[in-house]
Amino acid sequence: GEEPVQSGGGSVPAGGLMTLTCEVLKYAAGDNCVAWFRRNSGSAFEGVGGIFTESGDTYTGNSVQGRFSVSQDGAKKTVYLHMNILKPEDTAIYYCATSNCFVERGQAHATPSYWGQGTQVTVAS
Repeated sequence: GEEPVQSGGGSVPAGGLMTLTCEVLKYAAGDNCVAWFRRNSGSAFEGVGGIFTESGDTYTGNSVQGRFSVSQDGAKKTVYLHMNILKPEDTAIYYCATSNCFVERGQAHATPSYWGQGTQVTVAS
């Protein structure tokens, strides 16, 4: 398969922390990053962060800045989303995706290619 394989997720109390894992199997032509997205029930996708594969530079979305971070292993095949000080509004299905990313005027843009299967994160108040 080409799609990343995600692991992690589940339920966590508010204020807690959780790390999601994304194992990258293949990048599409033009992909230069791995991006994380989430979708709340009834909402559109929201970008939460990403990492440029070669440089290791990362970005995080405004709503999670200071609480979430992204890292990758040395082989650049596994990407992590580290989530801290979780809030009930962080409850969502989280997806990773190999993507083409660029940053313009301080804003990151990601065009996804291969999507992970998604994993539910539930933050209990």
